[in-house]
Amino acid sequence: MATDGSLLEPHHDGSPLFVSNPAPALGDHVRVRIRIPHGFGQVTAVRTRSNPNHEPRFAVASLIATINGWDWWEAEIEVENPVHGYRFLIKMGDGRNLWVNGTGVHTIETLDTEDFKLLTYAPAPEWASSRVMYQIFPDRFARSEQADARVLPDWAEPAAWTDPVIHLGPSTATQFFGGDLLGIEEHLDHLERLGVNLIYLTPVFPARSNHRYDALSFEEVDPLLGGDAAYVSLIEAAHQRGMHVIGDLTSNHSGDAHEWFVASHLHPGAPESEFYYWLDAEQKTYVSWLGVPSLPKFNWNSQELRHRFIAGPDSLVAKWLKPPYNLDGWRIDVANMTGRYLDEDLNAEVRRLIRKTMIDINPDTLLLGESTNDAASDFQGDAWHGAMTYTNFTRPIWGWLSTGQRESSYFGLPFGTIPSYSGVEVFRAHKLFAAGFPWRVRLHNMNALDTHDTPRFLTHAQPGTVPVALGLSVTMPGIPVIFAGDEFGLVGDDGEQSRTPIPWDSAEAAATTIGLYSELIHLRRDHEVLNTGGVRWLHASDDVLAYVRESASECILLVAARDDYQLSLEANAIAGAPAAMFGDGVAEFDPAIGLVLSGTGPSFTAFALPGIPVPDFSPEGTILELDH
Repeated sequence: MATDGSLLEPHHDGSPLFVSNPAPALGDHVRVRIRIPHGFGQVTAVRTRSNPNHEPRFAVASLIATINGWDWWEAEIEVENPVHGYRFLIKMGDGRNLWVNGTGVHTIETLDTEDFKLLTYAPAPEWASSRVMYQIFPDRFARSEQADARVLPDWAEPAAWTDPVIHLGPSTATQFFGGDLLGIEEHLDHLERLGVNLIYLTPVFPARSNHRYDALSFEEVDPLLGGDAAYVSLIEAAHQRGMHVIGDLTSNHSGDAHEWFVASHLHPGAPESEFYYWLDAEQKTYVSWLGVPSLPKFNWNSQELRHRFIAGPDSLVAKWLKPPYNLDGWRIDVANMTGRYLDEDLNAEVRRLIRKTMIDINPDTLLLGESTNDAASDFQGDAWHGAMTYTNFTRPIWGWLSTGQRESSYFGLPFGTIPSYSGVEVFRAHKLFAAGFPWRVRLHNMNALDTHDTPRFLTHAQPGTVPVALGLSVTMPGIPVIFAGDEFGLVGDDGEQSRTPIPWDSAEAAATTIGLYSELIHLRRDHEVLNTGGVRWLHASDDVLAYVRESASECILLVAARDDYQLSLEANAIAGAPAAMFGDGVAEFDPAIGLVLSGTGPSFTAFALPGIPVPDFSPEGTILELDH
């Protein structure tokens, strides 16, 4: 039972409560704020510290308001670099100097990489932060009647929709269920009822596998999926329902049957030879993704490859964003590996070229990049709007909510087990890995419980913890991700087995789980503060986490617990009386100790609170006494 773990301390994030202009231009002056609770101790001075051009800058902060037991300090920063980092230095009355950065409050100097950050790069499209993503693996989602008439290629091993998935051995990539794009379109009603408004399709280009990451061409949609016309029809139907659709592109590699590779393999001097890394003069051996021969790695030194694939209005990146397709963006596969080989690192050039092309064709498009480990160094706003990563959300949540039977292929550790986390370690891991991302990027990172590359979360979940995990996904900063089939209660021991065909005939039997997903997705959809509001952690202990999403118009208090709990928060931790929105947790005020939260676990509870009273941004820095 949780009884301690309070996290009431000075707070800043990049949300509109604390930053006067989240999308400045170079040379703009931006006012930034920090809130300090009275119980933290006497504060005699506050400074901001920036490091533009590696030249330290200190700006004096003024005490501009006192509201509900919190002091607001504000300083002005001149934005001198495209990524302008800053932190706060607090002088305490007892003589201590404290630093506040993205990881929290520190008694020693902190790393520049963990500073808060302002960005001058073009921001993500306005619609992106309010999306709930649904990831579809096309071969396994739904099969239309038209699929029956298609002639299968030699590589495909046909399977009935109810056959078990082959997840070990040579047939893993060739077992073919025949899901297609029309099948997806025929089930958009299901997605709409769930509340989903962003569809992410794994690759749709022709290939020699069911996953299609070994593309034969990027010029057309696989005829086995219905071809280009079916792609146009699906995207148009989704748009009519207010949904966006993004595709999946492999910028790191092609398939070994790709037209470019076939033209150059064993053909020295072919124009496409420069597209790949060859290890001998005959161009017989080559560099490939993780040593997999069917996935030869692109050499982005080639200007011709850039021209054909990612740069300009005639490139393949551009083609699918333009009419008649009108795709709304891209998720780039293994984005962190793209352009990197030995002493070469062209990753920044490649990602910036992709984004420039997208801006030129349609600036209202989203670009996400896969980076499965510590991703922050590549995700500083210059190209990727958000990361498909696992370190700051997925892995900590699995470690906290998985059972003792923890054998799993997911974590990539040599021991093949899921680490065991306490709630405190979840909090620490999230803060550590999220701190390096600018706030704008954090809002577009993918909060996935699982994907097509992992086991299903439910496979190892402690009983009753799905609402806890899903609640965290939809209420923490980032884009919630539902891997198709999670709402049906599907399980899978590894990434291959998790690609189970959707059991549409069992929708009625899964109605309770589907209803849970719909309710929590709509909680996210119905409250803007869960899309763009700030986040402040209130409590972390072994079995319970509490945090609040905050804006001037509303706040929502969230409590995630894996066991029964009772905890207390200081009187000024939040303002106003919590009103239950979701879940069975209880909030009561005790005059002696403050707000008491209690509940039976596992559980997830959301409480409505009034918005944060916010003083106007004022260059004069006038002190306002607004305690009430």
